[in-house]
This record gives sequence, structure tokens and C-alpha cells, in this order.
Amino acid sequence: MDQTRRRFLKTAAMLAAASPLSVVARMVNDPSDGAFTPRTHKASVVIARRPSVIHDNGDIDHGVLASMIASSLCHMTGTSSVAEAWRSIVKPSEIIGIKVNAMGGRPIATHQTLVAIVARQLIAVGVPEKNIIIWDRLTAELERAGYTISRSNTGIRCFGTDTEYEPQIETAGSVGTCFSRIITQCDALINIPVLKDHDLSGVSLGLKNFYGAIHNPNKYHDNGCDPFIADLNTHPYIKQKLRLTIIDGLRAQYNGGPAYKQQWQWPYGGIIVSRDPVAADAVGTACIEEKRKEQGLPSLAQAGRPPLHIKTASARGLGCDDLNKITILRV
Repeated sequence: MDQTRRRFLKTAAMLAAASPLSVVARMVNDPSDGAFTPRTHKASVVIARRPSVIHDNGDIDHGVLASMIASSLCHMTGTSSVAEAWRSIVKPSEIIGIKVNAMGGRPIATHQTLVAIVARQLIAVGVPEKNIIIWDRLTAELERAGYTISRSNTGIRCFGTDTEYEPQIETAGSVGTCFSRIITQCDALINIPVLKDHDLSGVSLGLKNFYGAIHNPNKYHDNGCDPFIADLNTHPYIKQKLRLTIIDGLRAQYNGGPAYKQQWQWPYGGIIVSRDPVAADAVGTACIEEKRKEQGLPSLAQAGRPPLHIKTASARGLGCDDLNKITILRV
């Protein structure tokens, strides 16, 4: 039994009692938590926040986080159990790629606990372990973020693209690139980025996380990465495979990103979940803007780095960026 499987089974055992598949979502109205108002529209985003999800020593509470994920998915899909929710999102026969963000190192990477819970819930609805790939741009970055690397075909896989790109150049609007061979072999994608700002594009959330799927992201940072981020996400490898975005805001960063800057990190203690990648990023951006205002910092636009790519992505038909037309639920 390899290290990844042992670690996963240990996590699964810890979660078994805390995260039953029959967990039913419940609404909690929290007027003190930001300035969002639920509205009726086809685009919906669920925000789940629990102060208790982060212990005083910084550890993540498995049971609380599992409940947050279950509640979010049930509300988003209108189902009564997390099992039903996942069955409406993926099929057990599919190869599922879980795209994380590890480039900033362990303090600002996608939390392993969050990924482990998602993987367990997928396995519980019939997805074989070997059909789950946890991945990012570089294996070394995943290791620095604390992930255990495994390429075994008998359990959950976790590794980076490294130099393994498809040889042919694909085009998507203004972007010409070679895609990771991981993304091309996946049937479905679950995107789990981090809630953080970016020194050029304003924010580095779900849409930008797919810069980790191409061989030449360095070419596409002019003009705040716009329209390049949006154009990249129109490619069928992403647009047709992306099933869900879960923005990891357990510990978020409102300034100084994408690298880790401790002085600007805060325990948001939440996740932002949506099937609409543009809506997820719009809501995530609003959370960062709210925190910046609270801390006396200028808005991202005033700082000279408005997240233009989010509006462009909406114009490309990838989702809704208008907070007035997004149903925002707090659970």
C-alpha cells in the first residue's frame, strides 16, 4: 500500500463519522458576513463559512469542513444528500482531475484536507480511486505544498505536469499553447483554487488557476492577463470539462499575491462553491475587495490592477459576473 493510499485511508477514517452522506444542507443567514444579498438568477454561488473550521493551532477541522462541503453541494444542486449532489455532477466512469494551486507553498496552497474530503466523497459515490488525479503545474510545487506524490494506477494519483505537454499547439482566442497531458486525459475537472489577490490580474482564483495547465503562461500576463485568462477558459479542454469550482478560502490573502505574504493573510474560514466559474470568481473578488476596504487598502481598480478578465470571461459566455444577477446563498 503506497503512502498516498495510507494517508487517504487515514483521512477517510477520521471523516467517516463526521461526514455522513446523508448530511442535509441548512441555511444560515449571517448579516455580518459581507454585503451580499441572495437574488434569483440562473447563476448561483454558495458561501460556507465556519470560524470553528480552523483550530487555534492552525489545523483544519475535518468534520466541520466536510459538513461545509456537503451543505454547499446540497444547496447548489437542490439535493438532500451530498451523494445525490455528486452524482448530479460527475459519473463514476469518468477520469476526474482535481486542479489545485500549489505554487505559493504550503501556507497559501489549496489545503490537502479539503482535497482529501472531496476525493473521499467521490469514492463514496462509486468513483474508483484510480480515476482521481490531483494535479498542478509542477510536481516539486505539490511536494513543497505538502502533497504526497503518487503515479500508481491502483490508487489516487497526485503529480504535476512538469514537461508532459501535448505536442500540438491549441488556440483559444488570443492564446496559443500546448496543454498538459493530464487535462487532456481527464473527462471532468474540479477546480480548487485559493482565495487570493494577484499583483497583475487583481485576483488569482478559479479562472486563472488554469494557467497551470499550459506550457507558456508567462506569455499571457500583459494588460493584467486580459483577455488571455478568459480566452484560455473558452477552450473545450476547460469549458467542456469543468464541472465545479470550489474556492479555498480557509486561509485567504487580500494583498501581495500570488506569493505568500503572511501580513496580508486572514482566516476567512470559508469556501465558495459554484458550477459557474465566472460567478465564483466575481464573488471571490467581492470578498477580497471587502477585506481590502476593511483594512484601509484601495480597491483593486484604484491599485491599478482591476480583474478585467472576469468581465471578459462573462462576455465570452463563460458565466455571469454581475453580482446583482447571481444568487448568493450562505450556508
